[in-house]
Amino acid sequence: MILVAGGNGTLGTRLLPLLTDRGLDVRILSRRQGKAPQLLGDRVEILDGDVRDPRIVEQAVAGVRTVISAITGFGMDRDVSPRTVDWEGNANLIRAAKTAGVEHFILLSVCQARPDHPIELFRMKNRAEEALRASGLAWTIIRPTAYLETWVGILGAPLLTTGCTRIFGRGENPINFVSADDVAGFVDLAVSDHDMRLVTVEVGGPENLTMNQLVETFQASTGVGGKVSHIPLPTMRVMAAVLRRFNPTMAGLTAAAIVMDTTDMTFDASATRSLYPSIPVTRLADVVRKDDAPRS
Repeated sequence: MILVAGGNGTLGTRLLPLLTDRGLDVRILSRRQGKAPQLLGDRVEILDGDVRDPRIVEQAVAGVRTVISAITGFGMDRDVSPRTVDWEGNANLIRAAKTAGVEHFILLSVCQARPDHPIELFRMKNRAEEALRASGLAWTIIRPTAYLETWVGILGAPLLTTGCTRIFGRGENPINFVSADDVAGFVDLAVSDHDMRLVTVEVGGPENLTMNQLVETFQASTGVGGKVSHIPLPTMRVMAAVLRRFNPTMAGLTAAAIVMDTTDMTFDASATRSLYPSIPVTRLADVVRKDDAPRS
């Protein structure tokens, strides 16, 4: 049995078919109802619950051989945060896995995770990494860059539905994006490849793109035009300061957007890709063509 915590998320929904196609039984621990069990049949068991609840986590790891943590508290949900999910939730999973005698723990972290990173998510992922390495468990840490599918949804989907989209900041800072499908391939390989244990894998995509280029490629691939506007950096800095008082979640997202628009977010994925040539290399245009029908 494999436990996928966060199995209904961007990564989890792409990982589950890879696991079940190899005849593996999967248990999902998720706060959100999803379609995975209906789509994948009786090899998938779902447990509704929250990684912040140690009792639920203990129940989730019972009888499990491998734990895959694809959880995150980074997003619009005001009930969670990177601290409560990416750090404290992962700490609960690691403790329970150790007690239950789990053989292997695979942690989805984030590229550039470090204790002094200006984005809280990166700091909390770093804390989870440190706890996992110190746990005595066999572990694999996978550190992807930003998911293409997430940002295509944030910036591209509004063009399809409303005819306009808004970029936070100048949109001129190069960022490495990777397809969640590719990351799922790395996780699937880590489940079966013992050579990936006690290894940290930095996973990036083939392109460093600006937000402006992402939108332009989306428009070119779909044939959809629309209006593209920008929120100036000075406005964003004021927003982050004001929102901190009454909406810390939105303040944190705004602060993260400032960092993404002003700091080095590039990555050279060639070294990792050469080590794992079996994993597909997906480009932005491939993701857009897969997820959005052309509208020319």
